[in-house]
Amino acid sequence: MNKILVLYDSRTGNVAKMADLVAAGVCEVPDTEVRVRSVKEASAEDVYWCDGLAVGSPTNMGILSWKMKQFWDETMLTHWMKVDGKIACAFSSSGGWGGGMELACQSILTVLMNFGFLVFGVTDYAAKEMTLHYGAVAAKEPREDSTQASCRLLGRRLAEWTAVFVHGRTDQHPLNKETPRMPPS
Repeated sequence: MNKILVLYDSRTGNVAKMADLVAAGVCEVPDTEVRVRSVKEASAEDVYWCDGLAVGSPTNMGILSWKMKQFWDETMLTHWMKVDGKIACAFSSSGGWGGGMELACQSILTVLMNFGFLVFGVTDYAAKEMTLHYGAVAAKEPREDSTQASCRLLGRRLAEWTAVFVHGRTDQHPLNKETPRMPPS
């Protein structure tokens, strides 16, 4: 059974909505269990429990929020070198387009790589002109269909990769499925 943790910090509720959409994408992959936890309620045990981890944070001056950073600096510090090899991805929201969401995703991925997580981006287009190479991003609330689709795609891809690489379920490999992979126009 695939086990996915969606861990998030949300100041205004926008990243929490993204987390729910990521979790919905996770649930598209059969035999997958998902836990959605805010950084306030999450524990190191949640991180140990999961095979795959999606981390979401509001964009704070172009990087992850201090609450999310604090979780990794304090809650997880003594667990460094003990969670190597888990698969992870990132998502972020900011006050507007150009607000640094992709930089925030990169800062999340950097923290995760320091803990030994295997991180990835998604090359598929979630919608016309909507890619998530560094993670799913939103300007404010994820209202647009394309933004919602990108969050669901990120969650689904995380669950697919853990199914393939952790559980050997090659039938879940994205290239083995009839998934639309829109080319750039």
